[in-house]
Amino acid sequence: MAAGARLVTLLLTVALTALPVPAHAQERTGRSCASTLDCTAAELDAMPLTERLVFVRAVQDRVSAEYIPGFRHWRNIEGIIRFFVENGFGERGSWVSHVDAGILEGIERGTAMALGVSADDGGNPGSRRWADYLRRLQRGELTDRWTHDPAWGNAEQAATEHGVRLAEAHGARPSRIDWQIYQFSELYRWMLRNPQTALLLLNEHLGRATGIPLVPADFLRWFTDVTTPVPTYRGAHVAHDLVLPSPVGAPVSTLQLLLAYAPELTRAYQEETGQS
Repeated sequence: MAAGARLVTLLLTVALTALPVPAHAQERTGRSCASTLDCTAAELDAMPLTERLVFVRAVQDRVSAEYIPGFRHWRNIEGIIRFFVENGFGERGSWVSHVDAGILEGIERGTAMALGVSADDGGNPGSRRWADYLRRLQRGELTDRWTHDPAWGNAEQAATEHGVRLAEAHGARPSRIDWQIYQFSELYRWMLRNPQTALLLLNEHLGRATGIPLVPADFLRWFTDVTTPVPTYRGAHVAHDLVLPSPVGAPVSTLQLLLAYAPELTRAYQEETGQS
């Protein structure tokens, strides 16, 4: 009997290990989430930030291949995540991680809705706004930056605020540096949602604040270009260094931001003067 019981146990073990693990029990990866477009905010929170970078790029590639050729309109989000990765932010369960998970969930569910994969918004108010943004972009309604940027900024704002609520629901609280970087992101989204007012303020303060004769309209166009990760990456460094007590950090990161803008400044000057 004992030998028979052991045999039955062995056979059951072999059979169970041979069964496929349910998808929901598997560790989700960036590419798998981009493939199914159904990962929850909790699953995205559990995903390392390096995988979230893979996820954002893979979703953009999918949109580009299936819906809007050449789509790369979440590259600025890559810039922020890259900053988090390099500076040790976004540990699973942290305030930053929950907020970021809410942002990415909105992108994911909005993409699924626009592509007709799913009608489930995941309870994220940003999802429907992102779906509407993608549909309008696909119809050619957002070719002008004055129209495009508010649509982008409103979708991102809704998803971000949902991420903040998720963090609060999980009892996560931001550190002083977390909050400073969040305020930078709030300013960035405000500039996208209010480009004309932002331009007026830049006209009044930009040259005086930097001591460099920058053209406000050109700087605003570069800084809020969602198709490049550079401005958000460099801007996050400035926001981070402003909190720290080092007298060197903020000036250096501000200089690096301006140096990153320099090629655009040169291009604008050449266009203005007719040089090639």
